[in-house]
Amino acid sequence: MVNKYALISGATGGLGKAMALECAERGYNLYITDISEAKLESISRGIKRQYNVDVYYKECDLADSLSIQSLWENIIKKDLHFNMLINVAGLDYEGEFLQVDAERLNYIVKVNVESVITMTQNAIKYRIPGERMTIINVSSLAAYYPMPFKAVYSASKRFLLNLSLALNQELRDQNINVTVLCPAGMPSNEEVIRSINAQGIAGKITTVNVSTIAHSCIDKALSGKKVYIPGFVNVFLHFLSTLLPPSVQASYIHHRWSWSKKKEAYKADAI
Repeated sequence: MVNKYALISGATGGLGKAMALECAERGYNLYITDISEAKLESISRGIKRQYNVDVYYKECDLADSLSIQSLWENIIKKDLHFNMLINVAGLDYEGEFLQVDAERLNYIVKVNVESVITMTQNAIKYRIPGERMTIINVSSLAAYYPMPFKAVYSASKRFLLNLSLALNQELRDQNINVTVLCPAGMPSNEEVIRSINAQGIAGKITTVNVSTIAHSCIDKALSGKKVYIPGFVNVFLHFLSTLLPPSVQASYIHHRWSWSKKKEAYKADAI
């Protein structure tokens, strides 16, 4: 039997770690990467202790082409090949477009867009010969909306949605399935939790646990599903969005986020 190997980027974050644990539980050996070597070492040690799988890791700044090159040199040196790739790593900065440094916005594009292209091409090149390959790209529900205050982020996630749908069609004759995951809020770290809370009830009802998402997403990807939106409420919201022109969506989102920010500022002043 051929060993199963999964390559996971962004593996120290909430969803990335959940994906790694889910893959290990299913018997996949792992190669995990993120920007923090210490966190990778800790996660690797925990997974090895809990599951009988091999775990390799290397730190990598996915916005740095030389760092990505070093990552793949390490993979090639170990003679590893994969039948699953999960592109989890992603960045987001909230704020008015003109108030955020262009360098920070370009960093989003490098991680959310450029690195996914490089990782995907290389992973396919070093796939396990003759085996079916599964690729999961983590996009967002934001991919379906033009989002004021998150303009670059939502655009980058739209890129991942379109890329995944196109590649799924292009690569299926090569026995490769590409699934795009489009979650809404995920309580993966303190900053995200604050953002969810700032949106009030709308934020809370669209939030889904990362472990639940990881389990369901891998199930659906292995069964060949093209797009996975976790949570009934989020599926319904996506359906409603198809009834509204993008300009109306942008206007509504602008109004809602402006209200949330004013509410947050009022609370801070009250304290």
